Amino acid sequence: MHNTERLKGLDVFVAVAAAGSFTAAAQRLNLTSSAVGKAIGRLEARLNTRLFERTTRRLRLTDAGHKFHRRCVQVLDDIAAAERDLITDDEQPSGRLQLELPATFGHLQVMPVLLDFLERFPGIAPHIMFSDRFIDVVEDGVDMAVRIGGSNSWPANVGRRFLGNERLIFCASPVYLERRGMPLSLAQLQADQHAVVTYGRSSGEPGSWLVATEAGLVERRYVGSRAVVGHAEAQLDAVLAGLGVAQMATWLVGPHLRSGRLLAILPDCDIDGLPLHLLWPVSKEHHPKVSRLLAHFQDKLRIR
Repeated sequence: MHNTERLKGLDVFVAVAAAGSFTAAAQRLNLTSSAVGKAIGRLEARLNTRLFERTTRRLRLTDAGHKFHRRCVQVLDDIAAAERDLITDDEQPSGRLQLELPATFGHLQVMPVLLDFLERFPGIAPHIMFSDRFIDVVEDGVDMAVRIGGSNSWPANVGRRFLGNERLIFCASPVYLERRGMPLSLAQLQADQHAVVTYGRSSGEPGSWLVATEAGLVERRYVGSRAVVGHAEAQLDAVLAGLGVAQMATWLVGPHLRSGRLLAILPDCDIDGLPLHLLWPVSKEHHPKVSRLLAHFQDKLRIR
């Protein structure tokens, strides 16, 4: 099948999905309801897949339809962006920009940098999602993702750029240290005289630290915790309230160290943590909105 044949009916399909009926879509497209229905029928026949569930009351996407719709919207957006690029100055990229950011780091560190970019390029319409899950930027139609951690190996159709490692330190509130004393070693932290607040992603997961071994390697060490908290900012709240000692990233605790609400302890145990990467579909890296944001993030976004 010629590639141009594959584009037939996509605009009708997206319009029907948005309108929720053949009749409403026909009005938007200035077509007859019959023409819209036939276009959807031909598309389903070509794909050998039912895209809509039809009842007397409603029209809704099937699971396959939802997946296909997401990709069709991206394809049509890319075509529209290509047309805009021909008639607009490359210095002013525009169009929809789909971003996936890690929940806490994205909110605290990425958003200020991104807002500066959006102020410079008002023609860009961002769609920003916050999640700590590791998505497939190609499969999910994402223009760019910021990720902490994850694999160091990605498929050839995914571009990536390393921006550094987070720095992990041990810290506690002055109130806690006055009450329980200053720990002088990791062994003392694990003893009964100290309380530890750790981060855990799932229910039942034991708390852990990343520590350097005598051989210079980094290992994950599971520890007994007074509290295991599954949200970084909530863990920070617990430590600020004096619940215990925690190992946390400097990008999260930096402002509180500077204000004195937290104190760094055991400096010899500071260690590099998870890496920060930018990820994007290779097929999109020359789109002005993506290439400009990539350059902006590379210049402005650092993990510290």
